Amino acid sequence: MESKLQLRVQRYGWDAAAAIYEQEWAQNLAPAQEAMLAASDLRPGNDVIETAAGTGLVTFAAARAVAPDGQILATDLSGEMVERGAAQAQRLGLDNVTFQRMNSEALESEEDRFDRALCCLGLMYMPNPVVALSEMKRVLKPGARVSVAVWGERRRCGWAELFPIVDARVHSEVCPLFFGLGASGALSSDMEAAGFSRIEEQRLDLSLVFDGEERALAALIDGGAVALATKRFDAATRQAVDQELLASIADYREGDRFTIPGEFVIASAFA
Repeated sequence: MESKLQLRVQRYGWDAAAAIYEQEWAQNLAPAQEAMLAASDLRPGNDVIETAAGTGLVTFAAARAVAPDGQILATDLSGEMVERGAAQAQRLGLDNVTFQRMNSEALESEEDRFDRALCCLGLMYMPNPVVALSEMKRVLKPGARVSVAVWGERRRCGWAELFPIVDARVHSEVCPLFFGLGASGALSSDMEAAGFSRIEEQRLDLSLVFDGEERALAALIDGGAVALATKRFDAATRQAVDQELLASIADYREGDRFTIPGEFVIASAFA
C-alpha cells in the first residue's frame, strides 16, 4: 500500500479506537511497557521523545522518571490520542509533558536534541520502520539510547486470527506485515539499518487476560488496529466477525475468562 494511504488509515483508525484503547489494554500491556522502560534506563534530567505515544500509557511513567528537570515530547499520528493524552497529563499535574500530533517518519525536531527515544508497540504500524527509526536516531544526541517494543511472532500470539477474519469481510489495509518485526532478528536488523549500534533484544511471553466475551471483543476489535475497518460493518457482519473471533480464541477460555498467549520483543540500542 502507498505510504500516504497507510498513514491515513492508521491516523483515522486510532482516532476510532482511542476511546476504548486505554480502558481495555492498559493492564495487559503494562508488563511489556515496564520492560521497555527498564531497558531505556531513564534518568532524572533526561529529555525524551516518544513516538506512537497514544494516550500516554508509557509517557506518564517516563515523565515521572525524568522529573523534575527532564522533558517528554510525546507524539502520535492520531489527533484523538494526542488530545486525550494531553488532557490526562494536565489532570495528573505533569507539566514536563508535551503531546503533539506528528508523523514518526518525519519528526518535527532538530537533530541531536534528545537523550532518549521510546516507541512502545507502534513501530509495526509504520509503513517504513527503518525510516521511523532513522528519524529517532537523527533527533537523538550521539551516544543516546533508543528503546522499542513490538509484538512478537504471529504463531505465539493467540489472537492473531483477527486480521484474516476482518479482511475476509472488508480489506482493512491495516499493517499487512504486522508481525514482521516479531520475526527472529527482524527488529535488530532494522535498528542496525537505521544506524543504531550495541543492540540488545529480549522476548517476553505474557498472557492477555479478558474478563468475558464483551471485554475481549471490545479490546481486540473496537480498541485496536481494526477499529476503523469494522466501522464499515453492518450488524449482521459484525455479529459474524464476533463469533468467528471468539471461536478462534476458544481454546484459551477458562469459564468466563480468556487467557490468551502473547509475545513481545523489546530492543534497546545506542545512537
